[in-house]
Amino acid sequence: MRHMRLTLPAVLLATATLLTCALSGCGSSSSQGRGASSGNGTSGQALDWHACPPPTALQGGGEAPQPLTDGTRWQCTTMRAPADWDKPSGKTIGIELIRARSSGRPQQRIGSLFFNFGGPGGSGVATLPGFAPTVEKLRTRYDLVSFDPRGVGGSEGVRCLSTPSEDGPDSSPDDGKEIATLLDLRRRQAAACESNSGGILPYVTTTQTARDMDLMRQLLGDDTLHYFGMSYGTELGGVYAHLFPRKVGRAVLDGVVDPTQNQRTRALGQAAGFQRAFEHFATWCAGEDCGAGSDAKDIVRRVVDLEARLDDHPMAARDGKELTSQALVAAITGALYRHEYWPILRVALEATFKGDPTVMLDVAQKLGQSAGARSGDPSDDAYQAIMCADRSDRYTLADVKTDLPEFRRASPLFGPTMAWDSLLLCLDWPIPGAVERPRVDAPGASPVLLVGNTGDPATPYEGTAVMAKALGAGVGVPLTFRGEGHVAYATGNACVVSTVNTYLLDGKLPAPGTVCVGDPLPEGK
Repeated sequence: MRHMRLTLPAVLLATATLLTCALSGCGSSSSQGRGASSGNGTSGQALDWHACPPPTALQGGGEAPQPLTDGTRWQCTTMRAPADWDKPSGKTIGIELIRARSSGRPQQRIGSLFFNFGGPGGSGVATLPGFAPTVEKLRTRYDLVSFDPRGVGGSEGVRCLSTPSEDGPDSSPDDGKEIATLLDLRRRQAAACESNSGGILPYVTTTQTARDMDLMRQLLGDDTLHYFGMSYGTELGGVYAHLFPRKVGRAVLDGVVDPTQNQRTRALGQAAGFQRAFEHFATWCAGEDCGAGSDAKDIVRRVVDLEARLDDHPMAARDGKELTSQALVAAITGALYRHEYWPILRVALEATFKGDPTVMLDVAQKLGQSAGARSGDPSDDAYQAIMCADRSDRYTLADVKTDLPEFRRASPLFGPTMAWDSLLLCLDWPIPGAVERPRVDAPGASPVLLVGNTGDPATPYEGTAVMAKALGAGVGVPLTFRGEGHVAYATGNACVVSTVNTYLLDGKLPAPGTVCVGDPLPEGK
């Protein structure tokens, strides 16, 4: 399991029948120039919109997007952008976009609303059609628009190892052999990325993508950028606001990252965030007469002990598959992304403690974050490339060993894996990273609505206040959601949805200190 990706889970857990929708820094110091212009030879291009084809393998595959309920068809196009915005007259690359036109009257239309669903590495072109029903009301006044950021999917998608390992190495190695296996795969991964995609690797930073977004804004005829960013997309939105503060329109950042953290402190914060979320789950489970333990502390203790046993002795299922320690942690991680998945995790834990890991293995397959350095997910390569292009801090094996005790204190269940995976993510990476932390200060920008979830495991709630302060006085406007799972809007909470929609549609911000309360799990689950 690698560093917890900051994205909405784009999976469907069949046993729960729950539909879900599906950090990064700035470029070089010259790329961070305030108000840098997008004007160059690409600013006069005409976009050729056409019917969207099926997503490619790099976008995750699947069928072509179906028309919306009112018959509106999805349109796709390719925008040309400078490969390097510091050399705008040089080589260009293609950036893939998708849109659905507004359903309202032309005189009511505000403009385009751009979405980034997090990651980094996820395809916006493939994700937006599935998310569109959730934001259908916003389409009454906006064209819904998303894109594949550079290095992702149809936008010069990064390719690394062609034959990923299904199981991956031990994500929390205990001995020299396991450590050597993990380091070897990391090095082979970096070499393959350079061999297959070396030409684009220096240019997949969040700053470059933010500049792409400003070109999109211009080409779509909008005076300002209206934006809805989730998870990693909040950092992209913050970087855009820093670069183009006077071009910020109505913007919402949901599942807000802490822009002051480097790679190490972010991973440490996530380890603590997932531990806190699991303890919340354990408290709920105990209240439901959970068969995984007598009380919350007992449940947490038993699961930590189980993970330790599975590290040496995987548990066999009836079909011959084995539940490993990393599969267990991957399943729990995935289930903590959405409150609605808690009942399924409860069932999986109860069955596992009775000796049957079948349900847990199913959860790991459908919901689990990647187990090991490679999972075969086509967005994994893009995730690593963007993270390593963005972040300049690099860590060694000695750093991991030094930091392991602190990670274990933050989370005995998630901490060790987070330390090994996050700190060694960019081992032997062929290019240096841009900066240790992104710039998001945006004096003079329009208000940005920041939605923070108190139970969020992947982007802990504390980051909301930090982002608000970093954006500057009068820019960041926090909205608190007392709930569980990652991000808030996608939960469907009526208060959050109404507050966000009111800002995006009518320009009205919530009163200071507004708090939305999460909905309880339905009875009988």
